[in-house]
Amino acid sequence: MSAIEVGLPDGRSLELPAGATVLEVAERIGAGLARAAVAGRVNGQLSDLRAPLRESAALEIVTTRDAAAGEVLRHSAEHLLADAVKRLFPDAQVDVGRSDHSEKFQYDFQVERPFTPAELEEIEALMGRIIKQKLAFERVVVTREQAERIFREQGETLKLARLADIPEGQEITLFRHGDFVDLCRGPHLRHTGQIGAVKLLEAAGAYWKGDESQPMLQRIYGTAFASQRELDVHLKQLEEARQRDHRRIGQQLELFTFDALSPGAPFWLPKGMVLYNGLIDFVKSLYPKYGFDEVMAPQLFRSALFRTSGHYDEFHEDMFWFSSDEDDGELGIKAMNCPAHCQLFALGKRSYRELPLRWAEFSRLHRNERSGVLSGLTRVRAFAQDDAHIFCEPEQVESEIGRFFEMLREVYGALGLSGVQVSVSTRPEQGFLGAVEDWERAEQALIAAVQNAGFECAIKKGEAAFYAPKVECDFRDTLGRIWTLGTIQFDMAMPGRFGLRYIGRDGREHEPAMLHRAVLGSIERFLGIYIEHTGGDFPLWLAPLQVLLLPIADRHQTYAGKLVATLRAAGLRAAVDDRAEKLNYKIREAELQKIPVMCVLGDREQQDGTVSPRYRRAGEHRDSALAMDAFVADLTGRVTRKEA
Repeated sequence: MSAIEVGLPDGRSLELPAGATVLEVAERIGAGLARAAVAGRVNGQLSDLRAPLRESAALEIVTTRDAAAGEVLRHSAEHLLADAVKRLFPDAQVDVGRSDHSEKFQYDFQVERPFTPAELEEIEALMGRIIKQKLAFERVVVTREQAERIFREQGETLKLARLADIPEGQEITLFRHGDFVDLCRGPHLRHTGQIGAVKLLEAAGAYWKGDESQPMLQRIYGTAFASQRELDVHLKQLEEARQRDHRRIGQQLELFTFDALSPGAPFWLPKGMVLYNGLIDFVKSLYPKYGFDEVMAPQLFRSALFRTSGHYDEFHEDMFWFSSDEDDGELGIKAMNCPAHCQLFALGKRSYRELPLRWAEFSRLHRNERSGVLSGLTRVRAFAQDDAHIFCEPEQVESEIGRFFEMLREVYGALGLSGVQVSVSTRPEQGFLGAVEDWERAEQALIAAVQNAGFECAIKKGEAAFYAPKVECDFRDTLGRIWTLGTIQFDMAMPGRFGLRYIGRDGREHEPAMLHRAVLGSIERFLGIYIEHTGGDFPLWLAPLQVLLLPIADRHQTYAGKLVATLRAAGLRAAVDDRAEKLNYKIREAELQKIPVMCVLGDREQQDGTVSPRYRRAGEHRDSALAMDAFVADLTGRVTRKEA
């Protein structure tokens, strides 16, 4: 039997016979490690403990202290869900689970009717009993014919269809515990008893394979942890997330709404448009400081543009297309700005004296997202980006990335966002444009630029888009979730595909470097994230309504009218609540609307020409009375300085 070499994280290596399992390697290292082992990480990819190692590889043993252990645990609990459903509903057809088990698990089932809440409780209880049985998970390698026979005998037609999707020559593995068996790559725990606690969260409809023309299945979501305490903490976080759900807050604050007539496209209400435009206007106000010029390209293009850029082949299904007359041919609705900006650059002769050229655009973009992945503002079909493209000399790339970080710090500071972590996403293994050596040079340039900007640089191996390595700025929100916001990409393909050239300092033609830059990304997605992070409690400068005046009685209405006119003349967004309601009720309503400043106006304020403002972000602190002019000056100063 041939030998293989297994490289360990501490730099040591072990020689083992080919076919040795991950668990056998752990046992070779030490009994304690083997007892704590949950899975392996082979060349960076999670692998089952029972999986054989057929080639030399780098191996890390994943133990219960590793964050990935939770993914393995939830993946294992996912199989318990399908097992319990099949025991309680023998006629149910089992489809597949999910690939991301970082927080939850799911399975899709074809059943006659949706699951009821009482049935979910029954399924969950049965899962608990299966856990106590400590049934071993068994990994079985089978031929395609063996797998077909097993699922045909079980009457699992959906599973047979999934089996047919596995490419010829790829290894087919099943995982079995007790009488339940499913098509799966793993990894899984050693036995069901290692699952500490489970909770089923909800059931919802989902089209098979996400295709609206296919049958509607029933999807059950759940989560699992190593202990009940960990589960309780997670459920508390989920409840807080539910309270902060941007769709809920958007309705409460009258910011936006959705309608089935336009799936994946929000209807922005007046208050929401103040928020939306306020964000865009703020970013645009920084263009002169950071050297950006605004451009606008058309919404419709002949397919030739996207064939040149490479998007026609790599992104075709994610765009909207339609046929026009014979002259126009196939037309695509713009899903990204970069091809059009390349076309603009190519319109004239360029010199190094013009560079860097920094072009920004906020026009509408449309992407053909599948209905199954649409999610409020965070995944839409219609959106705008704070998008920009920088054409520069290669030696200017590092300084341009430095300017990007300067702008990012200024924008995030005004929005109260902190603790950004920066990483570089590197070349995917397949399907990338350009030469490998160009990618490697670009990746090293990005890493150096990030480090020179004062950030530690993490690496996201193989996660770049098909056309460019990328700097990603990840932000951790109030609930501990990580979101990628700002990005800058070093495009290694598009300038060459469009034949872009400039006359260099040596009088010869050169290909420009091209950077794709976004500080916020999609405005819709950013606002969805930001609403949940702030709970709708926006900083004063951005709030749709900044000041609400509350006259105590009818005799104070005239003074309130004079004050609101003064505030509006100063450019502040102010209103008067003159409803015939009790004062405490109106104060409570203003608190629910998260209005930054409230002013109760009574006899004293009217007589003295003053206000006693209550600032929401100062813990309901009531300042001493201010003269009207001083109050207006204070507010306008806070807005100008982008204070909370």
